[in-house]
Formats: sequence, structure tokens, C-alpha cells
Amino acid sequence: MRKVLTVLAALASLSLTNCGYNAIQSEDEQIKANWSEVVNQYQRRADLVPNLVNSVKGFAQQEKDVLLGVTNARAKVGSVQATPEVLNDPAALQKFQAAQGELSSALSRLLVVTENYPQLKSDALFKDLMSQLEGTENRITVARNRYIKAVQEYNVTVRSFPNNLTAMMFGYKEKPNFSVENEKEISTAPKVDFNPAPAPSK
Repeated sequence: MRKVLTVLAALASLSLTNCGYNAIQSEDEQIKANWSEVVNQYQRRADLVPNLVNSVKGFAQQEKDVLLGVTNARAKVGSVQATPEVLNDPAALQKFQAAQGELSSALSRLLVVTENYPQLKSDALFKDLMSQLEGTENRITVARNRYIKAVQEYNVTVRSFPNNLTAMMFGYKEKPNFSVENEKEISTAPKVDFNPAPAPSK
């Protein structure tokens, strides 16, 4: 009897493997892991914003609208839930992406403003914050690309026969991915030239 049970267990395991169940499980877990890294890097960026705003404010208090825009964009990012449930909800993912895109735009406007303040650009704290921000933006790009690739691989798996039958049986559906809308803007790291412009010749 024990041998029969062992054989049945082996056949069941082989069946699940051939029907793609294990692949779906593995790829689903990979997506969750990659999503966690995306969220961590976006959070790292959000954490830099208050210090960056305060740094700019010290040299350019008159730029209230730009500073307020960055602060409000960061607040909106914080209000959007980034739970794993987002991965199965296209509308929720789009909302998350829109909030992050708004913060990217606000930061870009802030960087344009800083060009008008040579003393700010030469400030050691500001330079350090910008270095951290640029590094974080680069990590965001890497994390997003890994997530996008993982979702693509998973979606191909759950659409392919006979995996699609297994996916249907266990309730696994295609997952939404980052859209191409504003993709370039969101994934491009800010560039800052710390070299002051040469003084005009007399």
C-alpha cells in the first residue's frame, strides 16, 4: 500500500510539473519579490524628498510653488497603497504609477529651479542629497526593469498551453504591468550639472 501511495504521489508531482503549476508558483513568487524591491526603491526616493526640499528652501525660499509641488507629490505617493494586491489590479497599479510619475515631474521642475542658484548647487549637503537621489533613481530603473521582465515571463506562462488550463483551474490570471505612458519620464534619473556656468567675459 505504501508503494502505491508513493507511486501516486510521484505521478501527481509529475503531473503538476508538466502542467506548469510549479512554474506558475515560482514566477508568481518572483514577481512579488521584484515588486517589493520596486516599492523599497521608490520609498527610498520619497524619504529623500523632505531633506531635499529643506535644502533648497534654505537658498530659494521664494520658489514656494515648486517646493509645494514636490511636497504635495510626495504626500500623494504616500497615500497610494503599494500592497501585493496592486499586482492583480490594473487600476490600482495605474494609480501607483501616476503618483510616482507626478513626483518625478515635480522633482524635475525642482532641479530646473536649482540651476538659478549657484550657491545652492555648490552646497555640500545639496550635492550629497542629489547624489543619493540620482543613485536611487538608477536603482528604481533596475528594479522596475526586473519587475517588468518577471511579469512578462509570468503572463506568457499562464497564457501558454497547457499552463493556461492549470492557471484557469487555480485562479491565476495575467498581471498588469507598468504601462508605456510616461515610461521614459518616470524611469530617467535626474541629471544635475554641479559645475557653475563660466562667468561672462568682460
